[in-house]
Amino acid sequence: MLMSLALGLLLGALSALVMFPAAEHLRSLQNGERARATLHTSGACMAGQCEVKFEAGGQTVVADLPVGSGGGKRSVGAAMTVRYQADDPRVVAREDDVGGGGAALLAWMSGGAAVLFLAISGAAALFLARQRRT
Repeated sequence: MLMSLALGLLLGALSALVMFPAAEHLRSLQNGERARATLHTSGACMAGQCEVKFEAGGQTVVADLPVGSGGGKRSVGAAMTVRYQADDPRVVAREDDVGGGGAALLAWMSGGAAVLFLAISGAAALFLARQRRT
């Protein structure tokens, strides 16, 4: 019961404190400036470990893709379209992800799993309370 409760709370915290804000950050770039970019560093893009290279305001910018980004299976040099903030081109996201990307999916999945594990621990607590009365 305690393990289920702990897992439910951890998944809920992941969803509320990490994945929902990451999805909102991606959505905030929907109206950003558009640019053609290449994947500069590949890795676990969902964890925010990818970089893109593009031109913004006549300068070459190398920027990290945010947590929740897709495209991690692409090889270095792969072309993509990005959206960035005009006042800070280092704030960037793949155009394919500005709807929320994988962060939105993971937020809902981890939130749903949290509710499931919290319900299981609640049911177990009720079962144990009834067993003690009889």
